[in-house]
Amino acid sequence: MTSLRTLGSSGLAVFPLSLGGNVFGWTADETQSFAVLDAYAAAGGNFIDTADSYSAWVPGNEGGESETVIGNWLAARGNRSEIVVATKVGAHPRYRGLSGTTIKAAAEESLRRLRTDYIDLYYTHFDDPAVPVEEIITALDELVKEGKVRAIGTSNLSVERLQASLDFSEREGLARYSVLQPHYNLVSRETYEGERQETAARAGLAAVPYYALASGFLTGKYRPDATVLSPRAEGAAKHLKTDRGVAVLAALDKVAEARGAEIATVALAWLAAQPTVAAPIASARTVEQLPALLAVADLELTAEELAELTAASA
Repeated sequence: MTSLRTLGSSGLAVFPLSLGGNVFGWTADETQSFAVLDAYAAAGGNFIDTADSYSAWVPGNEGGESETVIGNWLAARGNRSEIVVATKVGAHPRYRGLSGTTIKAAAEESLRRLRTDYIDLYYTHFDDPAVPVEEIITALDELVKEGKVRAIGTSNLSVERLQASLDFSEREGLARYSVLQPHYNLVSRETYEGERQETAARAGLAAVPYYALASGFLTGKYRPDATVLSPRAEGAAKHLKTDRGVAVLAALDKVAEARGAEIATVALAWLAAQPTVAAPIASARTVEQLPALLAVADLELTAEELAELTAASA
């Protein structure tokens, strides 16, 4: 049995890989999504990440498609109590921003689509600087007190606003962020390391990084002579033009070969070993893409391997 990791002070225990739900209702239809979710759960996975805005960017979609797919799967499998569901508020086309009214209305819609009466982990997706942190935290606290949310987290929030939120929660005895979702991976370290990571460590927050595989670049499928047909190809391939990207790929190749592991597994294992990180997020459009992601639960890199990857990504 894979050891579960605790998400900060939330009391939630999760599999060391969070399954990203951004592809559900986008590049994976409901049948494909159910197959991926089934395989993830069968391997012991219990931590699904989504957002109320997924996938509003697709023509014909309005946002909430991912939550709907996940809700239908939970209902069909009857396994709601076994799954930690994380979703986000703030970016849905009809519920933009983080006013107290918006947060509470958006939560009701997420609960409806997820076909559940509680959300395990509720994140503020993007900050709304026009709204005082006191109003945001108060609204989230009310959802917790009502039993509609078990724990709260935040993503894309400045260090200053994060600290102000934590201070207000402590001062008033209200629900407190226990999880931070930063942009963080081997080719994007400055987006988390430094003051943000130090704040998280000081406050006992668990980090659940997104873009853990840099839009697919850290799977190793993007090479100078390779053409990859993917909606994310342009964003991923840009790393081939940087010294860091080339160095990271070479280091990943070396460690993966030595350990008999997939490149994606090694990249996730480096991330999972970083201070404060509880579970990286990665998505799979097909069941065939899952094994390399799930294998992070069983791959522990040596100190030398971690140091080599860290040096290559500097």
